[in-house]
Order: sequence, then C-alpha cells, then structure tokens
Amino acid sequence: MHPTHHAKTHPDKPAYIMAASGEAVTYAELDARSNQGAHLFRSSGIQAGDAIAIFMDNSPRYYEVLWAAQRSGVRFTCISSKLTAGEVEYIVKDCGAKAFVASVAVADVAVQTAPLIPGVKLWMVDGAKPPFESFEDARSPMPTTPIADESAGGAMLYSSGTTGRPKGVKRAGVTGPQPIDQPNGLSVIGQTLLNFSQDMVYLSPAPLYHAAPLGWSMAVQAIGGTVVMMERFDPEAALEAIEKYKVTSAQWVPTHFVRMLKLPPETRAKYDVTSLKSVFHAAAPCPVPVKEAMMDWWGPIIHEYYAGTEGNGFCFIAAHEWLQKKGSVGKGLTAQVKICDEEGNELPPRREGVVYFSGGGEFEYHNSPEKTAESRNRHGWTTLGDVGWLDEDGFLFLTDRKSFMIISGGVNIYPQEIENLLIQHPKVADVAVVGAPHEEMGEQVVAVIQPVSWSDAGDELAAELSAFARANLSHVKAPRKIDFMAELPRHQTGKLYKRLIRDAYWGKADAKIV
Repeated sequence: MHPTHHAKTHPDKPAYIMAASGEAVTYAELDARSNQGAHLFRSSGIQAGDAIAIFMDNSPRYYEVLWAAQRSGVRFTCISSKLTAGEVEYIVKDCGAKAFVASVAVADVAVQTAPLIPGVKLWMVDGAKPPFESFEDARSPMPTTPIADESAGGAMLYSSGTTGRPKGVKRAGVTGPQPIDQPNGLSVIGQTLLNFSQDMVYLSPAPLYHAAPLGWSMAVQAIGGTVVMMERFDPEAALEAIEKYKVTSAQWVPTHFVRMLKLPPETRAKYDVTSLKSVFHAAAPCPVPVKEAMMDWWGPIIHEYYAGTEGNGFCFIAAHEWLQKKGSVGKGLTAQVKICDEEGNELPPRREGVVYFSGGGEFEYHNSPEKTAESRNRHGWTTLGDVGWLDEDGFLFLTDRKSFMIISGGVNIYPQEIENLLIQHPKVADVAVVGAPHEEMGEQVVAVIQPVSWSDAGDELAAELSAFARANLSHVKAPRKIDFMAELPRHQTGKLYKRLIRDAYWGKADAKIV
C-alpha cells in the first residue's frame, strides 16, 4: 500500500505524531503536502531518477519531504545531522543531488555547505536562512493533487563511515518507472513476523536519516499505522512516550536498552509499558545480560534481526527462539548465511569466519567499484564485513567486525566480547575496546570507558574495572590499559565511531578523539 490510499480511507488518522511537541500530521495532510512537494520538485526541474539530499534533524517536515520524493521517482539520500560541512559536501556531490533540503536546526552547517555545492537547489524547512529558500513557502502554492508522472522513488543511503569514508549503497532494482504503491519488503516482514497492522502505534526513537528508522517507519505508514517520532532519544522520555501514546511496537538498538536499564528503578517503575506487544532491535550486537534484563522487564516480546543498508540478507530471531539460542541474531530469512575463511572456503558449524549471504539482494557501492568488489568472494557471495559462526541449526552468532579485530602476540582478539562484559559494570555508561600499538606484542588491548559519573574517572575505577575484567576473561583478553572519555563518539543509531578512537592511539593525522 501507500499512504495515499490511507488518506482516502482514514483521512483524519495521524500518520505520525511528534513525541515531545505532540504535533500530529494526518494521512490527508501528509498526502496533500507530499503531492505539493512532488509538484515543487517537477517545477524545479527535478525528474524521476534524479537525486536529492536531505540534511535534517527529526523534524515534523521530514516525512513530507520523503514521501514527496518517493512519489515523484526521486532518489533520496538522507545525511546525518551530526556531520561537518566538508562531510556533507562530499555526500551531496557524490550522490549527484540536484537539491539540498536542510532544516533550520542544522542551519549553521547547512549554510557553511551551501557555497561548496554550486548549482544545487537549496531549500530549508522550519524556517529559512539565506541562501536557502523556505521549502514550505515554495511548496504552498503547488497543487495538492498528484503529479501526472508519478513513479516510485527510493533511498540511496550512505554507510555511517565508522571505518572510513561513507559509501553510498545502491540496491539493485527493476528498471523503468514503477507504481508508487509497489510492495514494501519491510511491510511484508513486519506483518509476517512482528504483528504490524493498521492499528499499530510505532515508536521511532532514533534519527530518521538512518536506514532502519527510515525504512521501518515508512513501512508502518505504508500499512496505515501511526508513527510516534522522538525528536531525540532520552531514556525516560522514551518510557513516557510509550505510556502516553500507548505504543505497541518500536525498534531499538542495544545502547537504548542499556540507557533505559541504567535509569533508577523508581524511574523505570513510574511508567506503564504494558501496551507494548512486539518490539525489535538491531544495528549492533546486544550483550546477553542486557537482553535478559529487558526480557525480565518487558516480557518475551523482544525480537531481533541482523541486516545492513545493503539489503543483501536478513536474519531474524523471535523472542522465544532467542531464549533457547541466547546470543544469536537468527537464521537467514531472505538469503542463505555462509561462514567462510580468508580464501572463501565455506566453514562447518561452530567454526568462526567472515559472514556472507548467498542468494540475497544485489547491491553496489556508488562510485566505488573497488569497495563493491571487496564485498564479494569468489562465489559471488556478499558480506557486510562481520565475523561470526553458525550452530548446527543454522542460527548465526556474531563475533565482531573483522576490521576491529586486535592481534596481540599473534592471538586474534575480538573487542565485542570484552565490551559486552565491561558494559555490565554499574559504573560504566559506555565502552569501546580497541587495539593500540605495543612494542613487544604488536597490539595491546585498551578499554576506553565513559563512566556513569565523570567524578569516578581515575586510577581507582581503572583498577576496579581491570580486576573485574581479569576475573571474567582470559588474561589475553583483559585490557592492558584503561582510559576515560566524557562521551564516546557514538552515532545516535547506536554505532560507535571506533575508528576515531583507534586512530588516536596510532597517531593518525585526522584523529580527534582521546
């Protein structure tokens, strides 16, 4: 389906509500405004197959821009609102955007970017600062009826750049104009596995520029449910929104779980979360004790999937399955999961190697044939760069990303296991484990800790954490050095910019952390 159908059958139903302000936009309003946006694109020379770049915070206008692009056949690239002008410039140019739509909340960086992208049409929502034109003012005189040549557009999103320059992910698709209400894969998965329906109220706590919240919340609107979008994540505000709007479903990342669990017990107990029927998480491995604690709190309603922006495969594990296979991210749903060694040979169960997908969706990295080639092995199977293993029943267990592996004295060490332990310590709010240079061992294990209270940072806590690690890990894996940081450079989607931390220890010129 498409929101335009729900505008006819349920015109007054909220398509989305802003969690903090309470602003609601109905399906009728979303339909009319997205039609006006599509006319604005056409009147500005933006045709089907062209690209636009969107640089916004979680603004109530975001969905109006997205659905305007979707129904006019436009490729839209959503850009992290945390990037610098130079980083934004690179993506706008690389994706070939003909228009750059920003929000006033990120106006400072947007205005710095404008002179770097000559020839690109500039619009701004929620107000406008020169040289940007108000998107709402430009849109308002346009017809609220559909454009004559409607066709389905789609996203071309960029990787978060946690290990280098972000890459545009271009999924393979059919050629030529397609109907705007072509089947939505996530809608099908949601209805089949996660109890999605028109009656659902879906909480979106993460930035909309990321693939998961973008894709899933648009899937909810395609089904005809209501999205409650948080302007920004706050653990207590999330619980408040669940109670206030009687949220039935939501997608989370493990960082959200950790932050909610670290709220005082009396704060957690204040809010009624019994409206939740089926929630799910992804984006990063979740420590088993964290998920167990969430299950104890919310019940066995927490499902998990493993996938990437690339769309080359999708693994899923239901809550009841996870309780039997704790730590697994599920079985392949849309592709076969293969574990391979460095030569591309398939490995048997319980042998660790690089995770590949066979028979899934095809993709390429925009303007980067070498990176596209690196993502494939000699069988043509594709990988996201993660390491893991399969059990005898075909359930996948992730170890870590290959690029984060530490080699100390010839021993391969995966930071994720160490991080999963340290995050359980009550004085730890966040943690990153990296390899730092060591004259004798090649690399040494370093834990960078964000303490719950900065006043705890120091030798006493370092010694306490070191003893905690040694009591629960092999001495090879225990951190040789513990440093502290007021806040780790973590993407709002939960991904950690670990490269920035690691590079600082290796003296890289662009390192700016630690």
